[in-house]
Amino acid sequence: MPSKRFKKLPEKTLELTSDVIEKLLSNVKKNCTTKFDESVDLSFQINNKQKKNEINIRTVINLPGGSGKKVKVAVVCEDTKVSEAKDAGADLVGGDDFIEKIKGGEMNFEKLICTPAMMIKLSKLGKVLGPKGLMPNPKLGSVTTDIKKAVTDAKSGQAEIRNDKDGNIGVSIGKKSFHDDQLLKNFHAILDTLEKEKGNLTLKGDLIKNTFITSSMGVSYKVKLGKII
Repeated sequence: MPSKRFKKLPEKTLELTSDVIEKLLSNVKKNCTTKFDESVDLSFQINNKQKKNEINIRTVINLPGGSGKKVKVAVVCEDTKVSEAKDAGADLVGGDDFIEKIKGGEMNFEKLICTPAMMIKLSKLGKVLGPKGLMPNPKLGSVTTDIKKAVTDAKSGQAEIRNDKDGNIGVSIGKKSFHDDQLLKNFHAILDTLEKEKGNLTLKGDLIKNTFITSSMGVSYKVKLGKII
């Protein structure tokens, strides 16, 4: 049964004419009536059903306006890299002993970074880490020798852009407490990233079919994009 708070939210927003995000942000924020700082989230429906193959996108982006999230970062590395990882702000750091803990089910972290040398050992835990989206990936910058940069990026506001099998991409552009300029910077950075991804694909038609914006506990509005991707 809908709560009293939810009943006060606007109804049938999907029947409204789509509008540019600059005009929708005030409505989205107005709908943030919970006591916590709600996330402002985007949902993209992409044109992933092609005749020859499906479109799969997976990349990361450093949000210029930040993410507003505190991310617990773990690093698997050699002993010579431990100090570098800790100095960069990693919450958990270790080598072979840490891998054994992960194997035993200790996964109290949200981002895992690994050096190439240790990845050979960590790759054996693919069945454990993969389903949780925690397996380090060179393409995402989480398998690297530059531990400092990887940890800093993860801590400062990094978001993963990945579509599911039905062609949906969900990504947060920040919090209600963010200034509109921060949210817009993140929004346009994500569009630019998707445009670059499109350039790497063999695609018929536009990549993005529909775009929606909402808050954690709010309702959804259809976004009119200023450019076609």
